[in-house]
Amino acid sequence: MTGASGRTGRQVVRAARAAGFGVRAASRGGEVRFDWYDPSTWDGALRGADAAYLAYAPDIGAPGADRNVAALADRARELGVGRLVMLSARGERQAEPTERALRDSGAGWTVVRSAWFMQNFSEGLLVEGVRRGEFVFPAGEVPEPFVDTRDIADVVVTALADPAFAGRTVEVTGGRPLSFREALAEVSAAAGRDVRYVPVAVKEYGEILAGFGLPAEEVAFMEEVFEGLLDGRNAGATDGVRQVLGRAPRDFTDFAREQAAAGVWTS
Repeated sequence: MTGASGRTGRQVVRAARAAGFGVRAASRGGEVRFDWYDPSTWDGALRGADAAYLAYAPDIGAPGADRNVAALADRARELGVGRLVMLSARGERQAEPTERALRDSGAGWTVVRSAWFMQNFSEGLLVEGVRRGEFVFPAGEVPEPFVDTRDIADVVVTALADPAFAGRTVEVTGGRPLSFREALAEVSAAAGRDVRYVPVAVKEYGEILAGFGLPAEEVAFMEEVFEGLLDGRNAGATDGVRQVLGRAPRDFTDFAREQAAAGVWTS
């Protein structure tokens, strides 16, 4: 699987091994090297595999993602990889060409469109804002049905193994939409400390990203993505997790309590 060291990739490795599957965990810095921008690394990750999980970096809608996914899908077919399950972003218009490239590749495919990860509050760049007690983000008061990456992983592994999900797109969300303010209130309650939500305009957030040293073209891309993703189009929950797994998705309150108990938000 690609992106095995990433936020969802780590969980897919865990879930696949728990299900008894042999796993080849490929990433840019791992023992099995894989780089979307270096096709010479693809064969070592794909050869001999029955199925593969695709997590595109830096973003499924990034310029050139459609071409790279199409090329990898072609190579996977040539190497006899029967199933490709790709993570996509729910409501991201920029992801549509990449999804289409996979569908049109002739490979056996499944697309898993995900809501915003719960783990974005506990892993990666945004966690520092939670620890500082001030979470700055351009989401306004729009609800989002945050989903646990462990649920995504369980859905992915099921789709990799079960041919019933071939040729399907599954949208996975949590069961309870929350605004970012409401989500951070739950984080505050679980962590026993105040975390203030500071909504800003997308352009202002782009200036913050530029201040962190992100190249101008990446900042422009992120602004474009956020303008669409955070306009309310993703406010409703789906039953995708229950459709695939036969159970309800994990709840945000349980996630927040678990992460607080683990000391994730202790500064």
